[in-house]
Amino acid sequence: MESGSVLETIGQEIIGVMAPVSVCMLLVVLLVYTVYNPSSSAAATTIRTAANLVYMESPTDSTAQKLEGAILNAVVFIVIITLVTFLLVLLYYYRFNNFLLYYTRFSVFLIFSAMGSSILISIVQRFNIPIDAATFYVLLFNFTVLGTISVFSDGIPIIVKQSTMVVLGIIVAAWFSRLPEWTTWIVLVALALYDLAAVLAPGGPLKLLVELASSREEELPALVYECRPNVGRNSGARVSNLGFLVAAGVGMSSDNNTSNSDNSNGSVELQELLRNGDRNDTAIEREHLVIGVDEDDRSSGGEIEEVREEAGEMAALMGDGDSIERRSHPNGRLWRGSERQGIEMEDLNPRGIKLGMGDFIFYSVLVGRAAMYDLMTVYACYLAIISGLGCTLILLAVCRHALPALPISITLGVVFYFLTRLFMEPFVVGASTNLIMF
Repeated sequence: MESGSVLETIGQEIIGVMAPVSVCMLLVVLLVYTVYNPSSSAAATTIRTAANLVYMESPTDSTAQKLEGAILNAVVFIVIITLVTFLLVLLYYYRFNNFLLYYTRFSVFLIFSAMGSSILISIVQRFNIPIDAATFYVLLFNFTVLGTISVFSDGIPIIVKQSTMVVLGIIVAAWFSRLPEWTTWIVLVALALYDLAAVLAPGGPLKLLVELASSREEELPALVYECRPNVGRNSGARVSNLGFLVAAGVGMSSDNNTSNSDNSNGSVELQELLRNGDRNDTAIEREHLVIGVDEDDRSSGGEIEEVREEAGEMAALMGDGDSIERRSHPNGRLWRGSERQGIEMEDLNPRGIKLGMGDFIFYSVLVGRAAMYDLMTVYACYLAIISGLGCTLILLAVCRHALPALPISITLGVVFYFLTRLFMEPFVVGASTNLIMF
């Protein structure tokens, strides 16, 4: 069966990425517009972060001083990010996976507890919410613990994990939106350039990390938003009410003459030619599609026969109907080829599009900064960011390798912000105040 156009196959996944990005940006805009607007006391407080370690912007500084200080802040920030990323690559290369896991957990816990508490306190003060300190800290503790567990636990619904990741992005984005204006814009541009070099340049830290994880066939050791759940080898997902599992073997079988068995816990193996697109698009390997009856669902012989009939129909459709054979397996487990290695489920579908949490955060920082000016610039920046993200996802489908998600969106967002602020906003306001219709 020929695959359809890449534009037809990624439409649902594009929506699956753009929807949470839009929700994250919307909530950050609402938070900034209501809590951190220029007239509030929270906005007047300048925070010290890694993005403004060197220079603290002051309203009395000249334009040259602000520009010079913002560039210096951006350079220091990018150097810190580069060093930390190379350190993470080094630790991952030498398989310090447990350290990386605990470091990421601690970082998420710190974000929910420290940054989250600061934002919650600002909300309580802004809206005069009646709450005592004991209740506040109990709620904060539960929010922090449950949020951290939701990010890293595999036993929760995917929608809960995705929602928690969006909340995580909102907290960090709202925190960085409190940076001084000149520092914010220069840092965003510097991050877009860094992302471009880190992912595409030879020897870039993110490129090395992606290639290393791909060579090991492991997940990236980073906070990544998945637009849909991955069905892993241990998920044991059922695909029908008969309770049979579908598995695709990853190795070639040399055990093609296995004798038939009359045990009721049998399985049906279908031979099929599959293209191994992840490793070599030109290589054709003979792999196995195994349909096994689960041990709990083997009580009825008619059900097993029905499974065999369905398997025969599948084999006929694939042009290999004569290769059906029945193979026994103990305890209702599935066996793969001559290796006799028990498996439960292989991912038959391609993995969904993944977006780093840094992209969520800095998209939202841009629109959050725009929200401190007016909503017209927010609309322009939002449309520019979504357009850039769409272009990036289309390029991802065409190029079929990891691409940076910040450069196009951030570039369009920054350009449209200043075009709207300098040209469109004065024109629209002037035309409206003078009752000019256009």
